[in-house]
Amino acid sequence: MTQKLFAVLALLSIGINAQVKQEIFESFRLQERRDVSYYFPEDYTYEKKYPLIVVLDAEYLFDNVVANAKFYSTHNRMPEAIIVGVHQSQNDLRWEDCDFEESTGLPTEKGKLFYEFLGTELIPYLETSYNIAPFKMFIGYDITANFGNYFLFKDKSLFNAYLTISPVLATEMDSRIPARLSALNQEIFYNLVLEKEPTDDRQKILQMNTAISSIQKENLHYFFDQYDEPDHISIAAYGISKAFDNVFKLFRPISPKEYKEHILTSNDPVINYLDAKYGMIEELLGFEKEVELNDIMAIYAACLKKEDYESLQPLSEICKKQFPESMMGFYFEGEYLELIGEPKKAFKTFEKAFQMNEIDFLTKDMALDKMDALKADFGY
Repeated sequence: MTQKLFAVLALLSIGINAQVKQEIFESFRLQERRDVSYYFPEDYTYEKKYPLIVVLDAEYLFDNVVANAKFYSTHNRMPEAIIVGVHQSQNDLRWEDCDFEESTGLPTEKGKLFYEFLGTELIPYLETSYNIAPFKMFIGYDITANFGNYFLFKDKSLFNAYLTISPVLATEMDSRIPARLSALNQEIFYNLVLEKEPTDDRQKILQMNTAISSIQKENLHYFFDQYDEPDHISIAAYGISKAFDNVFKLFRPISPKEYKEHILTSNDPVINYLDAKYGMIEELLGFEKEVELNDIMAIYAACLKKEDYESLQPLSEICKKQFPESMMGFYFEGEYLELIGEPKKAFKTFEKAFQMNEIDFLTKDMALDKMDALKADFGY
């Protein structure tokens, strides 16, 4: 059994390493050579845009982030992403890079240079070399987690999403972060993860959580997760997968819970939910996502259940664009025309649907049944 487990782990490692490269990055700002790892999706293409995930403490976090990103994107729970990891464990470089002045809470001189290395060298290099989407995420752990917060204090945050794992908070950061999140006028996903094991910063982190939780802003998506079992080492593994769940929830197909609690209970036209969902994906991630068949069927079911027949017409247009060879678009349009009292137009539209390919539960027999029913009722 143990030999089989090691064999599986070896195969997983090969799968990850095939898409990971490590290089030495010559930094003008730092006047140093830094070890950096990159992960690229195996089907990377210049025709798509990819969110960028920046990971500090790469020796500890990078492989875990890559494994989770591969798993989530494979199951369509997040978009494929490019991941860059900065190695910092040698000679305790992480503390040198991310240290702060005790009196002010601001980065040390080396910290300022490291900040510029990330913001003006490493990320711009990736943006000019690869097809990077506007959406960027930062991941750090204890002292490196605190460092990521400094990017919030630009006029516009460089990152759209943050995963702050059990941070070692700089001076006054527990009050500065809530104030800045309250003031920022952009869409921000902020994940704060903490273990229950006592740490020097635990009380400050809990106070910060209380302050952030009180902020009422639609463009701030705040998530706080505290775990009973993990210690300060294992907390990172727990936090990464939950953060991906939180940040990329919008990207996932409509769930039964979402359907019941948000679509069926809304007073707005059903189609508005689909438009808002995919509009937000495009706005945040910088690319247009194809509408999932699952989501089309959820909206279709809601149209019928809520008797919102007007939403069937724009839904049919989406289907014609998304599935041009299938009968779905014309079938939905036929139902719309039938339900609003246009039987002659409905009959002709079902005829078109009948001539196209079946898809999901829609069959040619169903289109034929619709046509036969209209003939019986109206004599066409």
